[in-house]
Amino acid sequence: MEMKNIVVGAVGLVIVVLANTLYTVDQREKAILFKFREIVNADLQPGLHFRLPFVNTVSKFPARIQTLTSKPEQFLTGEKKYVTVDFFVKWRIQDVSAFYRSTGGGRIGDAENRLEQLMKDGLRNEFSRRTIEQALSAERGNIMKGLESKSNEVAKQLGIEIVDVRVSRIDFPDTVSDSVYERMRSDRKRVAQDFRSRGKEEAAKIEATADREATITKAEAYKESETVRGEGDAKAADIYARAYQQDAEFYAFYRSLTAYRNSIGKNGDVMVLEPNSEFFRYFKKQTAQ
Repeated sequence: MEMKNIVVGAVGLVIVVLANTLYTVDQREKAILFKFREIVNADLQPGLHFRLPFVNTVSKFPARIQTLTSKPEQFLTGEKKYVTVDFFVKWRIQDVSAFYRSTGGGRIGDAENRLEQLMKDGLRNEFSRRTIEQALSAERGNIMKGLESKSNEVAKQLGIEIVDVRVSRIDFPDTVSDSVYERMRSDRKRVAQDFRSRGKEEAAKIEATADREATITKAEAYKESETVRGEGDAKAADIYARAYQQDAEFYAFYRSLTAYRNSIGKNGDVMVLEPNSEFFRYFKKQTAQ
């Protein structure tokens, strides 16, 4: 019976020793190995690890991206008008050793308090250099990029990487909102009118260019048609001349037949000519024959 108790006790002791000797680091975690509270390894890889019981201790921290959502905060713009801003920050632990030391033991709450104050100081500086309209326009993206870049320089000292900064909402007093929206509407109208004016100007240029090209095309076509017509007339005249030279009498007869066909036999046509007219010369010859 005593031997059984000894075996059970020994097994239990082995289990306790193993439980305090073996530990795992998850892929979603960052871990630090201590030896009598001194950091000996701050780059523990995911997997199974060993430690000396009562000598080594392990602290684990989340490696995934954290989200810090701020409470509404008032900032003064370059126009000396207050705006209420809501923002959030995406961040994660980059250097776990620096994070542990800068936060006095790796407390997430302390890190977020310092990070929130860092963001507020940065936003206060950014808004103080801009008008409300600029803060509401596409300029907001530049504000966020500038804030993220500048804040990361300080956040590195905390062992933190700022992944993203976003302003989720901007509110301002009712007395300010009407004037701001009216100015924004006026600016939008001015921009729209400018685009319309440019469009009309461009349309006029295109129309003028098209008219000029059409005029040039017509002139060239007319010139070409006149050239072709002139060449045709010249060829016809040449043919007539050669035909006349070969048989003048036949040519005169052919021209008379053409004249008869074009003049006689049409409905409603009336011709008044003298019987001895040259026009009927070939009729006379036919009668005489």
